[in-house]
Amino acid sequence: MNTIEVDSGPNTKVFDEETLGLDVPETAHQISTDSWFQAGFVLTTGINSAYVLGYSGTVMVPLSWIGGVVGLLLATAISLYANTLIAKLHLFGGKRHIRYRDLAGFIYGKKAYALTWGLQYVNLFMINTGFIILAGQALKAAYVLFRDDDLMKLPYFIAIGGFVCALFAIGIPHLSALRVWLGVSTVLSLVYIIAALVLSLKDGIKAPPRDYSIPGTHISKIFTTIGATANLVFAFNTGMLPEIQATVRKPVVENMLKALYFQFTAGVLPMYAVTFVGYWAYGNSTSAYLLNNVNGPVWVKAFANICAFLQSVIALHIFASPMYEYLDTRFGIKGSAFKIQNLTFRITVRGGYLAVNTLVSALLPFLGDFMSLTGAISTFPLTFILANHMYLVAKKDKLTSSQKLWHWLNICVFGFLAVAALISALRLIAVDSKTYHVFADL
Repeated sequence: MNTIEVDSGPNTKVFDEETLGLDVPETAHQISTDSWFQAGFVLTTGINSAYVLGYSGTVMVPLSWIGGVVGLLLATAISLYANTLIAKLHLFGGKRHIRYRDLAGFIYGKKAYALTWGLQYVNLFMINTGFIILAGQALKAAYVLFRDDDLMKLPYFIAIGGFVCALFAIGIPHLSALRVWLGVSTVLSLVYIIAALVLSLKDGIKAPPRDYSIPGTHISKIFTTIGATANLVFAFNTGMLPEIQATVRKPVVENMLKALYFQFTAGVLPMYAVTFVGYWAYGNSTSAYLLNNVNGPVWVKAFANICAFLQSVIALHIFASPMYEYLDTRFGIKGSAFKIQNLTFRITVRGGYLAVNTLVSALLPFLGDFMSLTGAISTFPLTFILANHMYLVAKKDKLTSSQKLWHWLNICVFGFLAVAALISALRLIAVDSKTYHVFADL
């Protein structure tokens, strides 16, 4: 029997989750319909998205072997811990908190609700912008394998990627409806990860000794190292754990923890493999998109790039779903997904949202910069600072002094890292802005 605790003054009552009449907010999307395994695949789809093709260049190059390996392992453990804190608060206070902002608002009040919603919106918007950049890069990489004529530039491919993402968003009404697409996403991920692994291994075995030193001047090394810490936490970023947990069947906390354990064990192995092997093969010359480094049959590289493009379309839908849920609920979009009124709404609203995403992607297609900035301004606050502080406030009467000190230590450390990473990310953007122009063809 799965139980939850409900605070009621000095006495804490324990109820059976299956029989307790929990207060569940209104939503136009489905809740309590998915198995923990499906939720685990949603999380794993995010962690093994086409972003993994960039970690060799954006994490390992600025940190080298010791910093990169230790950093990734620490980021894995810390991210799992922070996510379990959020998962355990899902039923806090006799309510089911199906949105991140609902949980923050319940614990802190209306101002925190608005602040958390703003942070989450920025976080997910920037992640989706990165996915559209990735989709455009993957399409361009496939194109230049056959025609290197400069007729098609990166902004054109980004526009194509944004259009396909919009079509997918119109056809898939909510997060639970992904179902079979999660299997498709897993296959697509395995294709480009295995292709990148095999071709990198082949290149690494034949290549002369590589340079694994951190490139740049002394000052630039400091800033890139700090920026890489934001990339580390970005690798495990969801920023929408309560929204994913809302789809999970009862017992919801127990099942969500199973999904998290799946994500942070089996789910991280492909990411580790491609990140470490890619850096081993090319050293500090590894690019921010690993498939641009590898050598091999044209058809293999083209197929891997197309799979990366298609997987980015599916993964973007996951991270855009909180915005879709808000809009659908706000305007009462219910019933058949293919009803004319519902289709018209999704075409107009979701299409418009992704059009803005696509414009920003084409305007500033600096993927590494987006990862650093997203990690600094939203991942650190949402996933680490807020998670620890919410748990501290919610469980203050049940925590020992040492446990409270531990959470405050986490809050202070991640607060300092967030500020440092923000400064580093802004500097990186300023440097790149001098090198590249808007709508750059990278």
